[in-house]
Amino acid sequence: MAQAAVPIPRPRSQPLQIPLREVLPWAIFGAVLSLLLLYFVGAEQGAFSVFGGQFVHEFVHDGRHLLGFPCH
Repeated sequence: MAQAAVPIPRPRSQPLQIPLREVLPWAIFGAVLSLLLLYFVGAEQGAFSVFGGQFVHEFVHDGRHLLGFPCH
């Protein structure tokens, strides 16, 4: 005769709590990086150009069209 399975009680897990002061620097870094990327994809051309020439424009050209930014 087989024995009945007895459930083993397990402690309930608590959600992981990360302090804001540990997340904040990474959130700021991500926001700055995102704004920089948005600048290069959306505005790096013509009068707003930081770098001379068309290198940056051509590098992000397809991404500019994908995001709906006009470029020509």
